[in-house]
Amino acid sequence: MPYLFVAAAAFLATYLCVPIAKRLAQRWGAIDYPSKRRINTTPIPRLGGLAVFAGLCCALIVEIAGIKLLGWPPILIPHPSMSINYPLLGVAFLIVVATGAVDDVRSLSPKKKLLGQVLAACVAASAGLLIGRVVNPLVPGTEIDLGLIAYPITVIYLVAFTNIINLIDGLDGLAAGISGIASLSMFSFAVLSGRLDAATLSIALFGACLAFLRYNFHPATIFLGDSGSLLLGFGLGTISLLNVSRTAALTSLIIPLIVAGVPILDTLSAIVRRRRAHVSIGQADKGHIHHRLIQEGYDQRQAVLLIYGWCLLLSLGAVIINQVSVGPRIVIFLVLLACSALFATRLHLFEPVLRHHYNPKTKRDEIVTPEDPGFADEKRAAAEAHEERIERLGELLPGKGPHRSRDAHAREDD
Repeated sequence: MPYLFVAAAAFLATYLCVPIAKRLAQRWGAIDYPSKRRINTTPIPRLGGLAVFAGLCCALIVEIAGIKLLGWPPILIPHPSMSINYPLLGVAFLIVVATGAVDDVRSLSPKKKLLGQVLAACVAASAGLLIGRVVNPLVPGTEIDLGLIAYPITVIYLVAFTNIINLIDGLDGLAAGISGIASLSMFSFAVLSGRLDAATLSIALFGACLAFLRYNFHPATIFLGDSGSLLLGFGLGTISLLNVSRTAALTSLIIPLIVAGVPILDTLSAIVRRRRAHVSIGQADKGHIHHRLIQEGYDQRQAVLLIYGWCLLLSLGAVIINQVSVGPRIVIFLVLLACSALFATRLHLFEPVLRHHYNPKTKRDEIVTPEDPGFADEKRAAAEAHEERIERLGELLPGKGPHRSRDAHAREDD
């Protein structure tokens, strides 16, 4: 019953605060205007993350009131092996939302936005949200003490989780829907493991995402903005760490990564794709999962629903993995990995959609896209260079090139 009230409070508060967030976005100029990279064809206000944050705050107030007045079980009790300062952890959430909100209004540089994320992750780590030891998978019954390395590992983990939702937020309802599915899955894991703090945060996040989808599903009237996408990613990362004890088993660390497998794969493919094209990792492109589905002919609703289905499949697999023995766990994980790899290959997620091209008119090196005339030339040149590398490698094999035998030369002469 407490979880239902918490979810309802987050839902209602978010639902009521979205119109307020819209007005603030319009007043402060936080508007997404149509462009080559954007899907929307009309100006849409962002700052939706403020409504989601209000929903989480309201859910916390309801939870505290229930504990004080109705005798609900206390939730702000960390695992015995962890010591968490929850008010300080709340400050970390506030920093994330503030960073995203400022970026929505004033467009921060990537370095400044990353700095805000790192600061929030550092505050969370200093609040006690750490994995101090991990179970040694090679030597049963032993542990690996991370020591001071636990702090940078936690910071990197939280910053990475924060950005995977931000990067996939490209279609109406996509980021909010994926986060809702992931938070509901993590809620089930938290309940089964008796982690009341993680369970409460995850069900509140689910309620807020569900309410926001009322305004954000296609055709959207408001976007999450960075204030929302960063908040959702940071929230999911926090829940995943709250779900494990200070001594974490390998399975408890892998399960959240499976649940968030789609945005993780999207982020990984973006990094590989941009590295292959020799452009900055931070250089935006139109090669993400949602872009590829739109290029395949799906409309916004169909593309989003297809990605929802993929996320549900991974979440179901994670639930099953959490309930079976080691052997079936490995099999299920490999099946999920193979299916995701097949889907990624089918969509050409790792194929570059940006190329360097020398423009003889401007005499400058430019970044071109498939819509630009020079892209086909650069793609053809890259393919030829790849073939040349293969030929050079082939010459080094026995019986070929300068190392060929006399018999091979004789056969050629004949």
